[in-house]
Amino acid sequence: MRIAIVNAPSRARVYGPLTDLAAIELPVWGAILAAYLGKLGHDVTLVDAEMEGWTAGETAACVEELRPDLAVFPVYGQQPSASTQCLPGAERVARLLTCPTLCFGTHPSALPERTLREGPWTYVAEGEGHRTIAVLLAAKDGVNATMVPGLYSRLGPTAIMVPGRHNDPGIVGDLDVELPSRGFLRFDFRRYRAHNWHAFGYASRSPYASLQTSLGCPFRCSFCCINAPFGGSGIRFWSAENVLEHFRQLAERGVTHVKVPDEMFLLNPLHVEAICDGLIEMRGWAFNIWAYARVDTCVDDRLLAKLKRAGFNWLGIGIESASEHVRDGVEKGRFGAEDIVASVKRVRAHGIAVGANYIFGLPDDTRATMQETLDLACELNTEWANFYCAMAYPGSALYGEAKKLGWPLPDDAGGPGWIGYAQHAYETLPLPTVTMSAAEVLAFRDAAFHEYFERPTYWSMLVRKFGQNAVRDVHAMTAHRLKRKLLENKEITT
Repeated sequence: MRIAIVNAPSRARVYGPLTDLAAIELPVWGAILAAYLGKLGHDVTLVDAEMEGWTAGETAACVEELRPDLAVFPVYGQQPSASTQCLPGAERVARLLTCPTLCFGTHPSALPERTLREGPWTYVAEGEGHRTIAVLLAAKDGVNATMVPGLYSRLGPTAIMVPGRHNDPGIVGDLDVELPSRGFLRFDFRRYRAHNWHAFGYASRSPYASLQTSLGCPFRCSFCCINAPFGGSGIRFWSAENVLEHFRQLAERGVTHVKVPDEMFLLNPLHVEAICDGLIEMRGWAFNIWAYARVDTCVDDRLLAKLKRAGFNWLGIGIESASEHVRDGVEKGRFGAEDIVASVKRVRAHGIAVGANYIFGLPDDTRATMQETLDLACELNTEWANFYCAMAYPGSALYGEAKKLGWPLPDDAGGPGWIGYAQHAYETLPLPTVTMSAAEVLAFRDAAFHEYFERPTYWSMLVRKFGQNAVRDVHAMTAHRLKRKLLENKEITT
């Protein structure tokens, strides 16, 4: 069958004035699905509207010209919790199409029936999607949707059939066997670009690629929705041999900057070390790689040294809050401020830059604990820092708790809708806390962002490590003040 896999345009609305500083990401899930369906004999075209810079209308026109039997929309974001904010862009394109449509991803798996009922979709696939889509495409002379595992189908203008998982959630067991290829031959990596910070010290942010080495996460942080497609916590790995083969493909295509988007790359030391050993042996090429880690996984000096030799120049570390009480409330590890400081120092001692992640407005946060978190961030003075507001993402335990307690959410009646889950969007709507309104949390976050990045001590550190151009890039970023609907006409002391 003729299949169009569509990476719908979302970046401009999600990032607003910061769009040019954000990455143009490889559509990882679309590429894996394209390779999987191609292996089954289907005629697959990957339509990457984000890379092309197309509008919804331009994207739909391209898809219509292909005359596909089915248009498939992977709904994922640039980081693990960013699926929901991408749904509106996918829906805008799907509404313009005349062919059958299907969406899958983190958000559709979290709320499959609602996604189908409220959206323009012919089908919604719950779970990883690959097997579900393959069974659907294998059906001839129509399909009885009740026989397709994980498929939600629209039977008429308003009627929706909800089949459930049929004892088969569609979870792929052996990744090397069923999903061996990332579909890299489809891409011109020069048209993708790294985030501004990932390329500090480099002349260009391209060529750029993303390479997944595992699926899922074994942890259960209550604010995270990453495991929604996987039916629960857990992690599966592609073999080191498979991963290294894909790194070789990237080297042959001239790729410099590589993101490993695994939710938890630095978890299995044997897996990480085997990949590092292979990269170190890959003579004649130097990658600039970044990956995610946790405070309590950055403890092995020997492994950290090997990561640096292999080209891992950045680790994104989830610190979230300086308050142990606040972290305990969302089941984020068992470590104190002294462990955070020690881990960050250990990583940086090996020449690896740190992108620290912080969240303001977690359920137990107060203004004092949020200030404590900002003070810690400034003390650590890491090479990059992401400041987020707490969100109850669909698929997270926090979403169910927020619904039960009646906390205001973006998808409530009268709310901004799914785009309200986008951290940098005009319409963003974070959670309140017991002591602070959502507007107060957002105002604190936005002020904290500028306080951190406008410090001379931060600029001096950047110049020493990356040169003056890195400071120039930061100044270009902080020149923008994000407009927030929630803060309009409100005087809030931060």
